[in-house]
Amino acid sequence: MDVNVVPHPEGCLVDLKAQPGSRKTEFRGLKGGALKVSVTEVAEKGKANKAILSFLRKAWGLKGSQMEIVSGQAASQKRLLIRNLSPEQLLQLLKDCGFKDE
Repeated sequence: MDVNVVPHPEGCLVDLKAQPGSRKTEFRGLKGGALKVSVTEVAEKGKANKAILSFLRKAWGLKGSQMEIVSGQAASQKRLLIRNLSPEQLLQLLKDCGFKDE
């Protein structure tokens, strides 16, 4: 799987490509090592960021406090910190969501 997941002292970091204002909230695949996530919320006043975190929390069965956008809050390219989760555990969660090894 060609997703950019980096170990971090608190867990792991993953790159995201956000697509706000979409028709549907869903995973959209991978692009350049980043996990593409579309949300119906628009990119204003942090609405899309909150929607992304909520979607990922539910999809992966994690607590909201485990996830934080550490860079790219106002950009489509974001970096997400996931606490208490190893890169290997995140890759398994992605496989469980239907992402395949390439």
